[in-house]
Amino acid sequence: QVQLVESGGGLVQPGGSLRLSCAASGSIFRISAMDWYRQAPGKQRELVAGITSGGSTNYQDSVKGRFTISRDNAKNTVYLQMNSLKPEDTAVYYCKVRLQRATTSPVLDYWGQGTRVTVSS
Repeated sequence: QVQLVESGGGLVQPGGSLRLSCAASGSIFRISAMDWYRQAPGKQRELVAGITSGGSTNYQDSVKGRFTISRDNAKNTVYLQMNSLKPEDTAVYYCKVRLQRATTSPVLDYWGQGTRVTVSS
């Protein structure tokens, strides 16, 4: 079993900051990519940021310079530091972790349960 537990969402005023966390636990052999997605009401889920096992990162254009993705491999945890938040950042944020449960297991994607971020005055 693999479990992803997200935390850190909430209500914040425009211009404020939040830090999301996603911790993977259970039977894990190796984690490769770790990503954050978001889904706003009435919209499709979209990739916000991603980080490889080597630490390379990529961001959606709308969050570049405001959001920072990082990971702690010892804790199997990925973070998303969100600064200068805007109302259009309001969404449910999901982490996705690509991992192997054992040396002979396939590489699969696992999703967190989602954490809601609301940016409003």
